[in-house]
Amino acid sequence: MRITVSGLPGSGTTSLSRYLAEQHGFTMISAGEVFRECAKEHHMELAEFGRLAETDPAYDKMIDARQKEIAEQKDNIIVEGRLSGWMVEKADLKIWLFASIGCRLERIVFRDQIADIKTAKAITLEREHCEAVRYRQYYNIDINDLSIYTIILNSERWGVRELGAIVDTAIGQLKASPPKAT
Repeated sequence: MRITVSGLPGSGTTSLSRYLAEQHGFTMISAGEVFRECAKEHHMELAEFGRLAETDPAYDKMIDARQKEIAEQKDNIIVEGRLSGWMVEKADLKIWLFASIGCRLERIVFRDQIADIKTAKAITLEREHCEAVRYRQYYNIDINDLSIYTIILNSERWGVRELGAIVDTAIGQLKASPPKAT
């Protein structure tokens, strides 16, 4: 089974992906963590590294290609990242997590240890804009088009366990009766 988990920064994609991987014994790969590691390796903040990636598509394309390659070669995998739903075309389940900007900013301040909400907002909005531009330029993907997703969940309303329970039910249904061809 192949599952993708996508959403904007701070929506909880990594937390849900880790939960699902642990609960079901799946392998997890995360584009965001790879991107953050690359930023650190280049001694850059995320927004700054995003601007670098804007000028050199090789960074994004390398991460995206690697995720896609791994996902196509493995079964029982969770692929987490903004473009995962688009890149892993044959995923059995494609999940999008939604949370308001205020909720996401609080999470980002805590996760990335940013000094305050105002700074987090500037960094996050710039990052989201840079990514949206790159996705459109590189792949002709509109990140706001959610039509490809099987499930859209509000991670502001529910915590990881509750979101996990919903997805666990979907996984159980898929295992019991694979989706019909359309």
